[in-house]
Amino acid sequence: MSAPAPASNRAAGRAAPGAPPAPVNAERLRAQERAENALLAGLTVPGMLLIAALVLAPIGWLFWLSFRNPAGFTFDHYLRLLHPSYTLTLQTTFELSFLVTAICILLGYPVAYIIAQARPRMAAVLMMLVLFPVWTSLLVRCYAWLVLLQRRGLLNTWLTDMGLIDTPLRLMHNFTGTTIGMVHIMLPFMVLPLYGSMRAISSDYMLAASSLGASPAAAFRQVFVPLSLPGLVAGTIIVFVLCLGFYVTPALLGGGRVMMWSMQIERNVNYYSDWGAASALGVVLLVMTLGIMWLVGRIIGFNRIVGAR
Repeated sequence: MSAPAPASNRAAGRAAPGAPPAPVNAERLRAQERAENALLAGLTVPGMLLIAALVLAPIGWLFWLSFRNPAGFTFDHYLRLLHPSYTLTLQTTFELSFLVTAICILLGYPVAYIIAQARPRMAAVLMMLVLFPVWTSLLVRCYAWLVLLQRRGLLNTWLTDMGLIDTPLRLMHNFTGTTIGMVHIMLPFMVLPLYGSMRAISSDYMLAASSLGASPAAAFRQVFVPLSLPGLVAGTIIVFVLCLGFYVTPALLGGGRVMMWSMQIERNVNYYSDWGAASALGVVLLVMTLGIMWLVGRIIGFNRIVGAR
């Protein structure tokens, strides 16, 4: 009969009850982590190449053209932007973008709140009504507003028949008509981020605020509104950035009297065949857009914009 194994050997093969587990091989875990990271990086290569080909390469080409003319390297295209016609166009672009964004906030927040508080079936119906304009062609919507807002359009005809006005209102080919059309097109892009943010807010927060003595208005103002800020900020950025580059609606509803920055780019390309000036306009607009987004991110925080914890 063999002698029993030493106590040290038994301890090495089997841990005593209550003892901590054997140490994990840290080097092996680090190697596995590096392998997983390399695999994930490899999976992103096709998407990054596609982004580089479709986004970064055209931007780089425009940037290069903005410093070129037949004589070679030049800053003339950027110096030309200091002309009053260009500065006035830039001012109009930002004024219209800020106005449309503010109106979309005032209209979109109550709409998103009503949809978020509605029953599921009613919320689905309301969301379809919000998305219906998005499913319609942009040109169709613009021409529909032309029919509604022109001097002998439906709106002026109804107001005249009811005796509310004597002469038709000027609702077309000006700042007013352009604003109305852009708000109609941009409103869904404000409602959707707000709705997603509001749906994620648990009703328990409002109940907790009420149980602590807050009135419904105070609970809404101090609890619900701060929690919905990520959706509000995201919608504001989306609407504002899209408005900066809008072309079709200002061209149709503005009638050439509301000149946006994008319309100046189109004019330089189609009328003057000046790709250098058009590229400079595009580069300046891109830099301003990125600067605004960076500034908003610095003030509010990028984590709050994307809704990260």
